[in-house]
Amino acid sequence: MAVRLEAKTLKKVFNRRVIFQNISFTLGSGRGLLVSGRNGSGKSTLVKILANVLSPTDGTVTISSGLPPGHETHLLQVGMVSPYLMMYDEFSARENLHLALAMRGMRPDGKAIDALLDRVQLSGRRNDLVRTYSSGMKQRVKYAFALIHRPPILLLDEPMANLDESGIGMAREIMAEQREKGILVVATNDKSDIEHVDLQVNLDAST
Repeated sequence: MAVRLEAKTLKKVFNRRVIFQNISFTLGSGRGLLVSGRNGSGKSTLVKILANVLSPTDGTVTISSGLPPGHETHLLQVGMVSPYLMMYDEFSARENLHLALAMRGMRPDGKAIDALLDRVQLSGRRNDLVRTYSSGMKQRVKYAFALIHRPPILLLDEPMANLDESGIGMAREIMAEQREKGILVVATNDKSDIEHVDLQVNLDAST
């Protein structure tokens, strides 16, 4: 399914301070974008705007996929992994993924859930409460939560946070696959991630 993510002249102001402005780009299927910039430059803020978690001060974000009216929503079209995204600690990983599907009006698929938890290397702990997980394991759950509805757009904010070597390998495989079949947006200053993208937005130059 072809999909397009378009940002047009995005601007964000906090407490009268311009965080960034004049951010425009268009991404289609098979494309990736790297968002870079110093700490405080607005990388996470831009990802939140693309995910429809925050509203821009000015500008627009549009998703087009050719789906029927009501389906071209951020909830169905976007998956996100970020340090500020919280899982439900009193639920197991498996229950968190059931919830991720239910909140999108999708029927839970136990086999698909178990396969994805195996993919993120959590199959042996899938029924344990998330509050018992290490920070790295919680990051793996975030990847599963972002991917369970097979979104055409994947937004990653600091994608390697808290991951060990095997987790980093897992994340890089997911990034490569997403870049091939859909749209990938990565917010990080890790230059090794540039191999997965076609475009770069440096927020240091946007104020």
